Amino acid sequence: MSKIETNTIAPSTGTTLTLGENGDTVTLGTGATQSGFGGTNTPAFKAKLSSSYSISNATTAKIDFDTEMFDTDGAYDHSTNQRFTVPSGQAGKYFICAQVYFDDVASTDATRIVYIYKDGSEHLGSNTRTVGSTGRGSVVRISDLVDLSVGEYIEIYGYTNAGATTIGSGSSRFYAYKIIE
Repeated sequence: MSKIETNTIAPSTGTTLTLGENGDTVTLGTGATQSGFGGTNTPAFKAKLSSSYSISNATTAKIDFDTEMFDTDGAYDHSTNQRFTVPSGQAGKYFICAQVYFDDVASTDATRIVYIYKDGSEHLGSNTRTVGSTGRGSVVRISDLVDLSVGEYIEIYGYTNAGATTIGSGSSRFYAYKIIE
């Protein structure tokens, strides 16, 4: 086996550099790093509720995920708007996900909906319906791949027609990350 030592390898023509042939494995030595290839799924964040709170019957209300669990780029505003805004240079496709725990006390049939809002407008909704007696709690989940431009923002809203309803802090989460393209 031969060893080549150099500081730069560049393609002689075009912009494609091929190492090996189809089926070959390219291995980095111990302690070696790669950059400029692939990437990371950032920006990324995860937020939760600091405490449970009530929402009004038959209204769509913003869910205030006010506690960051992590935020790689400082793009999630947990204190003012409870929204994710795409930072400069980070346009692309994002995986958006939320789950909201609804705990209601109504004794009638109930519908619960969680919405992804994009720039202040409904983008997608996911719902569940319960039938039965009081004390029914359920988690409603929603996710989507969303193409976002710099400055666009994502928020989560919820709806229930079950009377007095608590949005529970224990299971409610909102998170997103950029997809490596």
